[in-house]
Amino acid sequence: MKAYVIRVEFEDSNPLIWRKVIMPADATFKRLNEVIQAVTNFNQNNVTLEGHLYEFQLIEENKIVTNNEEVYEEHQYYKKNRKFFDNRLKTIDPDMLEFEQRYQDRLKKEIRKPSGLKIDAYLEKDEYIDYFYDYGDNWRIKVKLEETVEDYYFGYPTLLDGAETAPLEDVGGMTRFYEFLEGYHNPSHPNHHELYIWANSQRFKEYDLKHINSMLKFIAYKKTEWSQIKHENYDVIEDKYRK
Repeated sequence: MKAYVIRVEFEDSNPLIWRKVIMPADATFKRLNEVIQAVTNFNQNNVTLEGHLYEFQLIEENKIVTNNEEVYEEHQYYKKNRKFFDNRLKTIDPDMLEFEQRYQDRLKKEIRKPSGLKIDAYLEKDEYIDYFYDYGDNWRIKVKLEETVEDYYFGYPTLLDGAETAPLEDVGGMTRFYEFLEGYHNPSHPNHHELYIWANSQRFKEYDLKHINSMLKFIAYKKTEWSQIKHENYDVIEDKYRK
């Protein structure tokens, strides 16, 4: 089946934190969010934990795809009341005009829900998508299209490669994450024990390709074509993408 090989990169990470993933085409932005969550240390896929807001920015299309219901409803209100907003620009205090113009420019951006829009056309046309997660920690992630293939037969994504351990939830941003790693890996650090306990509560894991692939199997949105895969009782013996 048709599939995309994508590269997920954390901006501001040094050394670069990245993942190379293949995923079946025809995925929604909600699915793409789930894949990013699964190949990192974020926990939004865990229904027992409260997830953060996220958005995909489609700059060329002046469009944002987000799970932020407040922003979605605000855009819907703007669309239904454009005459009101146009009139406000004409009558507003001149000292507030620039602020109001910037506010309305933001409202003009089309807002879509992640479950109602598929990634294919945008990924193939632009070859990248900007992903933002947790406005507090402000994680910025670049999703790049590396290749489109037609010989992937699994109905779920597969992690092909990657490097470096990914940040965990609520750590406070990239600088604080590196400070966390320093204490977490150093038994003599004064906060080592507390950091270890907290990391376990956040389900923190070092980078582990095998473990991540065991989790990705639960993000199945296509039917696996087992007739095209060399397997024994559904245990994969040999495959180009999934060992």
